[in-house]
Amino acid sequence: MRPYQVERSRGASFVIYRWDLDKTYLRTDFDSVRQLLRLPFQSPEDKVEVPGVVELIRALKPCAKQAGRTARIFFLSASPPQIGKTIRAKLELDEVPYDGIVFKNQLQYLVRGKFHNLREQVGFKLGELLRNRHGQPVDAEEVLFGDDWESDAVTYSIYADALARRIDLSVVRRLLDSVRVDPKVAEEVLTLAATVKPADAVRRIFVNLERRTPPAIFRRLGRRVVPTFNYLQTAAILCADGYIDRESVARVAASLAHSAGYTPERLANSLADLCRRGHLDRADEVAIRDELARKGLTPGRRGERMGQRLRMRAGAGLRALGWGRRSQAEKDSSLAAGPIDYDAVLSELDGLRRVSKGK
Repeated sequence: MRPYQVERSRGASFVIYRWDLDKTYLRTDFDSVRQLLRLPFQSPEDKVEVPGVVELIRALKPCAKQAGRTARIFFLSASPPQIGKTIRAKLELDEVPYDGIVFKNQLQYLVRGKFHNLREQVGFKLGELLRNRHGQPVDAEEVLFGDDWESDAVTYSIYADALARRIDLSVVRRLLDSVRVDPKVAEEVLTLAATVKPADAVRRIFVNLERRTPPAIFRRLGRRVVPTFNYLQTAAILCADGYIDRESVARVAASLAHSAGYTPERLANSLADLCRRGHLDRADEVAIRDELARKGLTPGRRGERMGQRLRMRAGAGLRALGWGRRSQAEKDSSLAAGPIDYDAVLSELDGLRRVSKGK
């Protein structure tokens, strides 16, 4: 099993953006059967988007076109198809472009009494990701967006590694069995994985920390996976990777300031947090913060830059003497070098969910 090394966009002429709808774009609640049955009766106005996400998605296609690329946007939802009309109306209300959307037929599982399948999303999402990939150009890059409510980071990583043939089908089968994917669904996934054209396609996997899972939990998945606390952080990484421009990042930041009450200091701290965790280079952070500062969204940096340099030099000196703590980037470097231990990741995430539910 070969390791994945993070690369910036190769300048591919075709890029696919895949978004999980629930908890990633919309703040959807369907953790109980009662909530699930209530979904089809909600109006588009009842649907509340995550702050900044609309501005970010709107930027993807124009920025791709400016760079001479073709971009496609697909949504994947665990909500039932009965809510499709409302979701499409919400996307139209938000003026969000997209090329396709898939829903999970939850009600068929209710009728058949397969209640475990209501909450099991790994098999469903893997199947839909692979099924859609079959119809895409073999050289298309992909950027995936999910959340920490289920196992999106693991699901997307399995998809990326199976597509690139970094893991063989026997490993995929074992992983599907470990999360109790329905045998019929598992066979469909394995067939799709065996027949899809191999491609080292997935450049980034973003995880919206909707339930505030500690970011360190995702370190085992390597640097391709980026846990983010808000969409300014997501936009900053996309900008650094060459998918959007700094003007688009500023629009996302402005949305967080206006709709979610982010102060200039909080916006600046969001960028600094990415640097501390090793996801954003200092030079990229400086360039983005300068753009935001010009628009009055973050504080000026002249005095702060000097203070940061002094702190960094002092910290480096202490570490050279064996004192102080390593940065998160230094801690992550060894994890990024090896193959993913999916069993350990699944066990860790399952334990975290049990603690959060008081079990």
